[in-house]
Amino acid sequence: MKITFLLPFAGLTGGTKVVAIYALALQARGHEVTVVSVPLPKPKHSLAKRIKLGLGLERPPAPRAMAPWFDALGAYHKVLETYRVPDADDVPDGDAVIATWWETAEWADALPPEKGRKFYLLQGYEMFPYLPLDRVAATFQRPLHKIAVSEFVRDEIHRNHDVSDISLLPNAVDIETFQTPPRDKSTSLCVGFVYSETKVKNVGRSLAALELAKAANPDLRAIAFGTAPRMPDLPLPGWVEYHRNPAQEDLPRLYAQADVWLFTSDSEGFGLPILEAMACRTPVLATDAGAAPQILTPQNGRLLPKDPAAFAQAIADFAAMSPEEWRTMSEAARATAEGYTWNDATDRLLDILDQNS
Repeated sequence: MKITFLLPFAGLTGGTKVVAIYALALQARGHEVTVVSVPLPKPKHSLAKRIKLGLGLERPPAPRAMAPWFDALGAYHKVLETYRVPDADDVPDGDAVIATWWETAEWADALPPEKGRKFYLLQGYEMFPYLPLDRVAATFQRPLHKIAVSEFVRDEIHRNHDVSDISLLPNAVDIETFQTPPRDKSTSLCVGFVYSETKVKNVGRSLAALELAKAANPDLRAIAFGTAPRMPDLPLPGWVEYHRNPAQEDLPRLYAQADVWLFTSDSEGFGLPILEAMACRTPVLATDAGAAPQILTPQNGRLLPKDPAAFAQAIADFAAMSPEEWRTMSEAARATAEGYTWNDATDRLLDILDQNS
């Protein structure tokens, strides 16, 4: 098949990573895959801001990095020369074109039929208050076959927008990359989490839970990684070991340093860190965001209320857990992750594309 993915800026986000994984997996199976993305728009500064920047009174924000995951596609990752809507000349004729974000759904809908059957990979319920909600909602009614990465996304769109024909395509994890040897529970419990400035991820809930848990257990340790610098409004305690922009190959080691992983989001499309941590034999404490209700069981972690005190109590429970109990949960976490492979997910994606051709 000839398949095109439409992306906004190809930055370091979980959704972009998912697209890259599918693109490379499909290419490895002999399909012709093209990814079309756009650069970031130039920032629009006020006159006062431009003067301050010109005089060196303010530093310009650090540029957002483009993800390296598409490098293997070579020329098949086409980045437009400027920020604009891709037109028919930018997209090759093919069998399928897949939108991956609400704006790209608008782009896909405007393309002529020879570009391929149109699909909409729904990686989140994108009714965010900072977006033009009328346009986002309208994309759910456009004639693109919808594919949701979790039951949460599917059910929200069905309930709020009366759209029922939505295929389910759960994300997965590279169990060869995210793989660590069996291990014992640490003598001093170590808790891990992803440090992010994204509001819906609610890192503040993780930090509040850790402070409560640390007060009850002074030996508690913590580790975090993320792309953001340390932020004044989300201060990391000095006892939290923080790794900013770690190499992808270092992530399994970081996950495996923790005895339990926190996932405290208010809302998620899926929640890749859940499976990545589990693949590294780390049980997870999670809210009911994204795919957590389908992945977590009492054997591999805990599904918890959106309350720091509940997370702090669960951390205390893990600290009190016997080495044998923890090892059983660690192995169950790994077994859960092994049920979500990208090979199987790619099979399901191809079935959806074939059935709707």
